[in-house]
Amino acid sequence: MFKERVKNVLRRLLVGVAAFVAASTVVAADLRLEEAVAESLSTNPGLAAIEARATALAEIPTQVGTLADPRLSVNLLNLPVDSFSLSQEAMTQIQVGLSQALPYPGKLALKKETATLEADAAGADVEEMRLRLVRDVKTVWWNLFYLDRALEVVERNRTLLGQLVSVAETRYQVGQGLQQDVLLAQLEISKLQDSAIGLARTRDNESSRLNALLGRPTAQPVKLDSAVEEELPRLLDSSELQRQATEGRARLTAQQHRIGAARARLDLAKKGESPDFNVGAAYGFRNGENPDGSSRADFASVLFSMNLPLYSGSKQDKEVDQRNAEWIRQKYSLDDERNQVASEVSRAIADYQRAVEQVALFRQEIIPQARQTVDVVLAGYQVNKVDFLDLIRSQTTLYNFETQYWNALSAANQALARLAAAVGEETVYE
Repeated sequence: MFKERVKNVLRRLLVGVAAFVAASTVVAADLRLEEAVAESLSTNPGLAAIEARATALAEIPTQVGTLADPRLSVNLLNLPVDSFSLSQEAMTQIQVGLSQALPYPGKLALKKETATLEADAAGADVEEMRLRLVRDVKTVWWNLFYLDRALEVVERNRTLLGQLVSVAETRYQVGQGLQQDVLLAQLEISKLQDSAIGLARTRDNESSRLNALLGRPTAQPVKLDSAVEEELPRLLDSSELQRQATEGRARLTAQQHRIGAARARLDLAKKGESPDFNVGAAYGFRNGENPDGSSRADFASVLFSMNLPLYSGSKQDKEVDQRNAEWIRQKYSLDDERNQVASEVSRAIADYQRAVEQVALFRQEIIPQARQTVDVVLAGYQVNKVDFLDLIRSQTTLYNFETQYWNALSAANQALARLAAAVGEETVYE
């Protein structure tokens, strides 16, 4: 029986280890840009937090726009302390009352309007957070895409330089080459290795950033889909993009709601000198009899009270000044944010257009010419008409241009992501 239990335990352990190994060796699927964006919108904790805040604020308007709960009171009045008898004194009574606070007309509506506008601003903040999250995810994704392509270029050039080392060693052994050619090629390979180390470390950092945006464990491997559209779209007219940003940017919409809330608070403060009221009714029950033998009559009371704003000069008037200053501040903030949004749009357009020109230049002219140069120099080196140093330089130049091409393509798409976030719409091109 004991041996059988041991076998069962070992069997379960082996099954668990096998499952762990299988799980740890699963190859991550290629992550496309659209998938990364969709995942971030559903799993990012920062976005979830601000959505929860907006949901909470949306529940406030009906609360502040409703009358305060009525107050029920039960009082024991004029109880004699010598006997504590309810029938000894004619004025002794058990009183039950009900009262209701009534703010001055218009105050509740203004409180509700203020809370509604604040909730609307929070809703716009959620949309702004979505725009920024999509922008950040796209930026990091394209950074990773560039780093992957740069690592591929490095590896391809290391292979080519390794072949050149073999050629140089063979020529040196037969007396047709120099030892310095071999050393030079080996040095270039070492430099590429150093570049690969730096790129790999940067990629690890960017992978952690992307995982954080997606709500994943930061150490989770990230493998991107390498198939992308290299043709870059043509943007809408800059004036149209600026118009869209002015009218549709969630950041500006939120600030406009905050201006409205500040204005409602100012109007509410101006009503501060108007009194609030309290009305109520009470019924007093009495025990005992009158001198003529009849039962004592119960008492009914009607209650009314109001506050007197006697200190408005140092209280209500100061609140009006405070709310007026806050309203003016919010208006200036809107002007400032409009300028910032316009600047974001202009910078993104300029960055995109510059990157588009660089991509076209590298793709159509520089890289084809550099490849042709490498072919010519290699042919010349094989017939001893070109120095080995020129061959290394031409190959290194091609490597640098290929890396710059991918960097420019990545920069163009990152600028496009910033532009979409600045405008507040995904469609910013024709």
